[in-house]
Amino acid sequence: MDIYTSDSLHYVFSKVMRTHWHKMHQLLQDQEVYPGQPPLLFALKRKDGQSQKELAEQLHIQPATITVMLNRMVKTGLVERRQDDKDQRVSRVYLTEKGRLAQTEVKETFRAMDAQCFGNFSEEDKVLLRRLMLQVHENLTNDSSAHCPEKPSIPSSDS
Repeated sequence: MDIYTSDSLHYVFSKVMRTHWHKMHQLLQDQEVYPGQPPLLFALKRKDGQSQKELAEQLHIQPATITVMLNRMVKTGLVERRQDDKDQRVSRVYLTEKGRLAQTEVKETFRAMDAQCFGNFSEEDKVLLRRLMLQVHENLTNDSSAHCPEKPSIPSSDS
């Protein structure tokens, strides 16, 4: 099967990812939340007052990225930074009231999105899809160089 045709797995997978991302972005915009921010809201809901370093490690995000994300969230009033009482060098991040409300709304948005995506799936279909998606993730995160065919060489213009 050609990778660039509409019946290829690559094409369908890419189309689903793009459609899902655009739909989530559209739904989250109403709540002044950007697509990368929900995991941060959920992490703070589980344990408010984490340091930026803790959040970066927990979410597997570079410290510079978490700083940019938090700056944006502070501007929109979702979180606030406070100095640690015991160590003034450490900045702790807390959900604001607006952030707590946004986290609840985002959770409901995720539930609605799941219902839209998988509403007509049987439980068996969901279990199978989950297993297959986890396998795709494992394939992508393992050293896949042994499984990928070599790229064809492109002749240089000098030849």
